[in-house]
Amino acid sequence: MKIALGAALAITLIFLGLPIVALFTNSSPSEVLDSLGDGASRDALRLSLETSAIALALIVAIGTPTAWMLATREFRLKPLVVTIVELPLVLPPAAAGIALLAALGPHGIAGNALDDAGITLYLTTAGVVVAMAFVASPFYIRQAQASFEAIDPRMLEAARTLGARESRSFTRVAIPLARNGLLAGAALAWGRALGEFGATLMFAGSLRGVTQTAPLALYERFATDFPAAIALAVVLLAVSAAVLLTVKLATRSDPGVASHA
Repeated sequence: MKIALGAALAITLIFLGLPIVALFTNSSPSEVLDSLGDGASRDALRLSLETSAIALALIVAIGTPTAWMLATREFRLKPLVVTIVELPLVLPPAAAGIALLAALGPHGIAGNALDDAGITLYLTTAGVVVAMAFVASPFYIRQAQASFEAIDPRMLEAARTLGARESRSFTRVAIPLARNGLLAGAALAWGRALGEFGATLMFAGSLRGVTQTAPLALYERFATDFPAAIALAVVLLAVSAAVLLTVKLATRSDPGVASHA
């Protein structure tokens, strides 16, 4: 059994680690610095960081109470609601972009209402945020729901016994106890948003300085300058790894009952 487990781990590490190692072996530090010196790459990286941060803030603000409700309430249509929430996880990126167009585009279901309100999402930076939030929110909500469900009910019951309202129990008890799981979910959602490609391209396009995120810039360079594409991929990998490492260190220093990091 030990041999089989060791072999499975070795295969996994090779399969997942070899492409990462290949990125670094095919890109020198000077090439990485040159990619950062390119104006288009800097614009794309800046846009990716800004839009993914905004998308994550929206996901956490709306997804946290959503996850709390799904974790603490039972209602007739709950399986359907959970399915709708999780559907973007399995929806192909291009199909997600088409769905956003059909719903929020100029001729979409909500297109006229958005136009009357003076809101334009198609081919705009705001559209990038919407695309990122659409594909990334299930990663956070699922993790947050599991973290809330893992809390010892006696802790919440004790808060209610002391007279705390649900809103106070939620903010003062549930969130601190689920902190590690929420951070892990936020990291997953942010990583998914940062790497979003298909839905962004279909819904927001690839306009430099407006909607061209780092993954779109990387794809553009792939056809014309492969070394530059690799260098940009290394930068994205380094940023993502730094965020994941920070989250793991933070959760390790303060372990919680609902940690899934």
